[in-house]
Amino acid sequence: MAKNKRLGFSVRTILIVLTIILVCYVVYQNWADILETLKHLHEANGFILVLLIPEQLFMYFACGQIFFSYLRHRKNVKKFSDKEVLKISTELNFVNHAVPAGGIGGLAFLTYRMAPFGVTAGQASFLYVFRYAITTVINYAQALVAILVLLTLNMIPPEAYWIIPVALLMNAGVLGFLGVVIYIASNKTRIDFCSKTLSRLLNSFVKIITFGYKKKIMNDTKIGTYFVDIHESVKIAKENKQSLKGPIFWGFVYSFLEVGTYWLVAISLGRPELLPYIMIGEAIGSVFDGIVPYGLYELGMAGVMIALGVDFPTATIITVMTRVITLLFTIASGSIPYYDAIKEKDER
Repeated sequence: MAKNKRLGFSVRTILIVLTIILVCYVVYQNWADILETLKHLHEANGFILVLLIPEQLFMYFACGQIFFSYLRHRKNVKKFSDKEVLKISTELNFVNHAVPAGGIGGLAFLTYRMAPFGVTAGQASFLYVFRYAITTVINYAQALVAILVLLTLNMIPPEAYWIIPVALLMNAGVLGFLGVVIYIASNKTRIDFCSKTLSRLLNSFVKIITFGYKKKIMNDTKIGTYFVDIHESVKIAKENKQSLKGPIFWGFVYSFLEVGTYWLVAISLGRPELLPYIMIGEAIGSVFDGIVPYGLYELGMAGVMIALGVDFPTATIITVMTRVITLLFTIASGSIPYYDAIKEKDER
């Protein structure tokens, strides 16, 4: 028993040290933006910026409710409080910012964090993809509404009309991808084929890069169970559409608050009229959010706003300032709950 405790403490220590290193790396990567934000901070209304604290916390809560409002309909899942929803969502947001892995770190942590509630890895993966699916579709819907508003008011420069087909194509691409995922996950035979194919590909890849030393990394039975869990989650969601109402509602709330973060910064700088530009920029920029760790999201968002006619300094300051404030708030609000989560898991 003592040996296990020593081993647990060792693993926990490694996780904490690794996280601190990654957080320092994130801060280092964003140091120029932090200095730029401090330079322009006096231009913003401090009272409005303070509103970002409750706004961000409510956004975390809305994100958690996308997962947990669906889980309330699952009999095998343990009960949880609103406090636990906010805590887990805050931890997850911290991990997504601290671990530069394009969302994979967040999925791994969500699986780890939800296990005590009786949620399997496959179910956690379904929820994670489900959350991105809902918020991405809503983001693009918001962007299309914003484009229609700007077109009606004749506020899109002719040279920026390329944004319209890009937004439509990205929306169609997201819907197409979701259609393919649902098509595969809805059928047991297709699930089995995909799981076996993925297992063979991963094992072959590992065998090649290890020069034959490691011949197998994926267990067919385990990966099969993983995909079966996803299949069952999709099946239950299709049969019980009432269980989707809560996640969709909270998806709308979360998506608007995500845009609202940038809008509050814009308001603090005296530019509340930029809401539709922010909605379009955020939707197009977010396509990179789950794929690349840093840089392209903000670059894409600012670039779209500039193309739509927002002056370069304003678009850049809003994007950079929001990025820095949310990053620092994420570290401040999520690091202690994250440590507590690791400690609690270790003590079980």
